[in-house]
Amino acid sequence: MKGVKHQPYGRRKLINFGRVLHTGCVNFIRNAWLSIAATAVMVITLTIILFSVIANETFANTVRTITDRIDISVYLKDSVNEEQRQELIGRLEDFENVQSVEYVSKDQALADYKDQNADNLDLLLAISQTDNPLPASLRLKPGDPNRIEEIRQFLEQPDIKELQSDETSYSGDRKEAVDKITQATSFLRTAGIAGVLVFTVISMLIIFNTIQMAIFNRREELTIMRLLGANSWYIRGPFIVETVLYGIVAALLSVAACSALFTIQASAFDASSLGLLDVSFANDYFAQRFWPILLIQLAIGVAIGAISSFVATRRYLKFKAIK
Repeated sequence: MKGVKHQPYGRRKLINFGRVLHTGCVNFIRNAWLSIAATAVMVITLTIILFSVIANETFANTVRTITDRIDISVYLKDSVNEEQRQELIGRLEDFENVQSVEYVSKDQALADYKDQNADNLDLLLAISQTDNPLPASLRLKPGDPNRIEEIRQFLEQPDIKELQSDETSYSGDRKEAVDKITQATSFLRTAGIAGVLVFTVISMLIIFNTIQMAIFNRREELTIMRLLGANSWYIRGPFIVETVLYGIVAALLSVAACSALFTIQASAFDASSLGLLDVSFANDYFAQRFWPILLIQLAIGVAIGAISSFVATRRYLKFKAIK
């Protein structure tokens, strides 16, 4: 039509996008009380996800720490010569489940003993009055703590047993600790996944119903918008923006709550560990990865909100014949 000035297509898209954002933000503020339940459940969901990840990494670090301390000490007779010792070391290094072999001489064993008992003057005095009674040893680091029995059977061979002055020492108590922590980690991981799934479904259902209620309250307005030529995305957009804001607010609140809890527990507990949970590692893990954690929480919150809103508006547009 003459005299009518048409805006470029790209500019119209930009203006429509700005209107959608503005309407979504206005709806978020206007429906703040209505969205409290949805936001609260999303906060719980995101907090469970975050704590599950941090707890899993903390337990895994505890397992790695204890596993590194698991070793096997093979005590050698004083009569074992250099050739016999090197041959035994070679055989052990070739063994599949032996990660490393360290030779500890009699002098080194005595020095280590004195360091370990530096506060016990009676023991230090007793051992200083005799010749060095401690044997040389080979300290083995197993590759897989769950397969220590294979090393035990290898060391029980008669020709190797003849070289030993005492029974081989196995740090079995640490192995048992690893097994217990591994079982606890597996259980908590399963419980965490179940909790995340349950609360994710609940939060999506609450958001879905919240948007359905908002659509119902504005059904006449949406019908008029459709009659005036608004497309489905223009109608759906503000609701998606609104629920995305739910997710953003929930993510920020979740990270803030976790940050406050870690700060409180760091000041409340002087010890570096609390039961199986290494408080120091958990604090460091959260602090060092704060920004990636925040971005991931934001992404999850936005995804939950956007998907819920998309499904709710799609259902309405389909069954109310607005599409």
